[in-house]
Amino acid sequence: MFAGANPLLFALAKNLRQNMTDAEIVLWEYLRQGVKGLKFRRQHPVGIYIADFYCHKLRLIIELDGSIHDLQHIKDNDEIRQKDLENWGYKIIRFTNYQVLKEIEKVREQITRTVETSISNNHT
Repeated sequence: MFAGANPLLFALAKNLRQNMTDAEIVLWEYLRQGVKGLKFRRQHPVGIYIADFYCHKLRLIIELDGSIHDLQHIKDNDEIRQKDLENWGYKIIRFTNYQVLKEIEKVREQITRTVETSISNNHT
């Protein structure tokens, strides 16, 4: 479930859970109840990375991007990270903090659709 994450990554993940952004708090209030009966974890180690939110059963990662992700070197790192995770068999969906804070219903709907699609694909 942790895909070989090392102990230092667990400590960092714990720190991130204790210092969530406003957008992470808002989204966690939705995800913590489960989506379509599936459990999500927050700030979860996956290999050499930490996923903002993760559903193990679907191998689904939800990432939230603040304004720092507009910087080119951060975008480049995000692209490498996403390719690595996808190559390892994970599905990633991304939202901006703005979307979560200002358009939460649309975000919830997209997550629910993604979960439903993933459940359907896993049962075929």
